[in-house]
Amino acid sequence: MCKMESMVARRRDDLDPVWKALASPLRRAILDQLRDGPQTTSALAERFPRLTRFAVMQHLRVLEDAELVIPRRVGRQRYNYLNPTPIQRIADRWVSRYMRPWTEALVSLRDELESPPREERA
Repeated sequence: MCKMESMVARRRDDLDPVWKALASPLRRAILDQLRDGPQTTSALAERFPRLTRFAVMQHLRVLEDAELVIPRRVGRQRYNYLNPTPIQRIADRWVSRYMRPWTEALVSLRDELESPPREERA
């Protein structure tokens, strides 16, 4: 494998932690909670009463490893901030690739529907 192929493979694999983090419905729920603004680990643990604080911290660690959550300490409090950039990278790589043909097809359909009937064009 040449150096360029190695770099591309490594770049592709750097989304693996994001996919892993997003695979859990619970971690997605934590991200949903952070969408409205940063929260302390204690506040997040209170929102998930069926989990121990330790379990919430483990999930936050996976989200942090995927760079989906950025922790900031203020005194004894740990605030967790949502970082949507990795999700945008997934969208750029996967979703936008498949949207382009659909967008082009819809534009063509719109142009066809908005153009005068064929007998009027002649």
